[in-house]
Order: sequence, then structure tokens, then C-alpha cells
Amino acid sequence: MTKANDIPNRETKAALVRRLLARKSGADITALQEATGWQAHSVRAALSTLRKAGYKIDRMPKKKVGSPPVYRITATPEAA
Repeated sequence: MTKANDIPNRETKAALVRRLLARKSGADITALQEATGWQAHSVRAALSTLRKAGYKIDRMPKKKVGSPPVYRITATPEAA
């Protein structure tokens, strides 16, 4: 029989979004959709929720014409 402490905690989709946005390269909407299985409007709602929670999310300049915008967390609520 396994103990409750032996079972690793599963990462929530919201935590996954935060982790992807915290990377130096950030993440675009498509990458967040593929990672979470959410539709684009749900990903944008998650970004809005993070902003309301005190995260500063910047939209980074496009690397090339026609490429999707990349979003990145540049400040957390603790840093504010």
C-alpha cells in the first residue's frame, strides 16, 4: 500500500501556464494551447487572471513578420 506522501503532486494547468510564461523565451498562445489542451479564448482568460493576481505579463515584440506574439511573465506578485 502506498502512502499519500509517496504520490507526487500533479502540476495544475494554471501552474503549467505560469511555468511556460516564466521561461526566458516566454510562450505564444499556440504553445500554451498545446500544453494545456485549452482553446485560445481560455488561454487568454488565464493570462487575464494572472494579471489580476498581480503578475506582470509583457507581450514581447515579434521575431519575424507573421509570427505570433510571445508573452512572458516579467514580474511576480511578490516583487511588486
